[in-house]
Formats: sequence, C-alpha cells, structure tokens
Amino acid sequence: MNIVLIGMSGAGKSTLGVLLAKALGMDYVDTDIVIQKHEGRLLQDIIDNDGIDKFMKIEERIISDLKFRNCIIATGGSVIYSEKAMNVLKQDGQIFYLHVPYEEIKKRLINITTRGIVIKKGNSLKDVYEERVPIYIKYSDKTLDCSNKDIEHCVSEIIEKIQESHCNNISEY
Repeated sequence: MNIVLIGMSGAGKSTLGVLLAKALGMDYVDTDIVIQKHEGRLLQDIIDNDGIDKFMKIEERIISDLKFRNCIIATGGSVIYSEKAMNVLKQDGQIFYLHVPYEEIKKRLINITTRGIVIKKGNSLKDVYEERVPIYIKYSDKTLDCSNKDIEHCVSEIIEKIQESHCNNISEY
C-alpha cells in the first residue's frame, strides 16, 4: 500500500514525504521530480514553453504509468485535475490531503513564477486555492490539518492515522 500526499504547492508534501518515508521505512518519490527527469527540464519550463494543458497531459500520463509499492508519493498540486491519475493513485494507496490555510500558503510561496504551479492566465493564487480545496477533499481518504504545526508533528499525525486505518482494516476480518 502506498501513502499519497496531495495538497497545494507549499503545503509541505515533499518535506513531509521524505521524513515520513524515513520514519516508516518506505520508499519515497516526488512526482514533480519524476516529471522533470522524464521531460529533461523544469516544470516551469514545460508550463512556460508548452502551456498548462500540455503540462497536465504529461503529468497525467507519467503518474498513470507509475508502478510503486510500499512508497510515499508526494504529488504536484495540480494532479487532482486528472481523474485518471487520481484513480491510479487511489487504487494502490491511501490519499492524505495536507490542508494549509490560504494565508499560510501565501507566506510559504515566495516566488510562484518559478515553482511550476499551474495557474491559468488571469487567476490569482487565491483563485487556484479556492478552486482546488474542494477537489483535494473529494479525492482524499484522510485530511491532515497542517496549519501552525511543525513538520515533525504532522509526520506523527499521519503515522497515527495510518496505524488507526491499519487497525480498522484488520478488525474487519
């Protein structure tokens, strides 16, 4: 079973994912890095030169082809726009939405023009946040409120939720 982390850019998916993988003895993959390696360029280069639609097709294709087991998977914030990719991730894993309030996301994202964030022309970061939150909730199995918590606290909370879920699954048999 994989543990899949979804949420806005700046929510801490990559940082938390590495620590979680170490704590649980699991492998770790960051889908943004997989996309960059596969394409041979930065996410922002793909978005700037090929456009958002092309980037999202690349993201969907690469994530849909992933074959990981016993892995912590940190996804890009826009993965939730692909039902196909989300179904693949959900099929082999438990999805955790890392919720962080907008004001905190805004503080964490110093320069949104270089992060490879999918923001349609004319939209603000707040527009993207408000559009995505209900979609993150829709796809998540569990939501973790990461507001005003240090990363170690968030890692501990996820581990607790995983253990609870594991115990519930065992007691069903």
